[in-house]
Amino acid sequence: MKGDALKVSSATLPPVVSWWLAPDVLAMLLEEKRSLSTRKAYDRDIKHFFRTMFGVESSADYVLRFLALPQAQAFEYVVRYKGAMVKQKLSEATVNRRLSALRALAHKGRLLGVCGFTLEDIKGETVVKYRDTSGITPSEFKQILYTCDPTTAKGVRDYAILRLLWDNALRRGEVAALTIGDFDRRNRKLLVLGKGRGSQKEKLDLTSKTADAICLWLNFRGLASTRDALFVALDLNTPGHPLTDGGIAKMVRTRAKKANVDKPLSPHRIRHSAITAALDAGQSVREVQKLSRHSKLETLMIYDDNRQQHQLQVSNVLADLV
Repeated sequence: MKGDALKVSSATLPPVVSWWLAPDVLAMLLEEKRSLSTRKAYDRDIKHFFRTMFGVESSADYVLRFLALPQAQAFEYVVRYKGAMVKQKLSEATVNRRLSALRALAHKGRLLGVCGFTLEDIKGETVVKYRDTSGITPSEFKQILYTCDPTTAKGVRDYAILRLLWDNALRRGEVAALTIGDFDRRNRKLLVLGKGRGSQKEKLDLTSKTADAICLWLNFRGLASTRDALFVALDLNTPGHPLTDGGIAKMVRTRAKKANVDKPLSPHRIRHSAITAALDAGQSVREVQKLSRHSKLETLMIYDDNRQQHQLQVSNVLADLV
């Protein structure tokens, strides 16, 4: 894609007339994103677009120049960018994420009055969501729990995190965002900043096993402010720093390897496994929705369909007819 970069000139990205205050559109777009991972992804993807198509950094000035382009010209650059990504055979998710970042940038520019075009007509690639909702069995997860040494801080911390990933089907970002003040020891409840919920935290009930595990971890963690992270790093490089979602993913992979679990494991696959296990145990889809906190019941139905293998059942019926 580097070979497609254009030499920037007044013809490609014309200078923008000086305003009294020229807004830094990209900075303002990133500031309004609550999720750190979303901010990083948008910044990275928009930088990639400017480097690929124009060979420049996504500075405030060049962003304004791009947003000031006529609709047809801006559209052409983004369409060519999409075509280059498809030619590179990048995944549909990567293509769509990068296009989404550019749409958001143009939308922000329109709101600020510095952009006269929209990129909404540039459609993303078709993606079938949650094609693989399989995971590990409860017995396999139990083996992973057994790898946690209850006499060490790391073992106790990891055990508490794993229980949250399984018992409450939390996402890794939700676990990483927890503070000490979010845990109600007396009532065994936890305040969670759920995905797509803005700043509104949800109150979740904890099992006695999970609540006890968190209490034991807090004994190892020691005194801290209620605003401090519930789970912290214990490695030599960043001891005491908040444990990141990447750190949680690494911990899960390490524990799975110790337990000799062959299937690649991630926090989200544990979430899939917990949801599937709940359905297998006889809980209804609507009951499990309270656990998964999916906003759309249709999403959860995919888990149920995959679990029951409806397609295979129908195919077998058809096969028996001929």
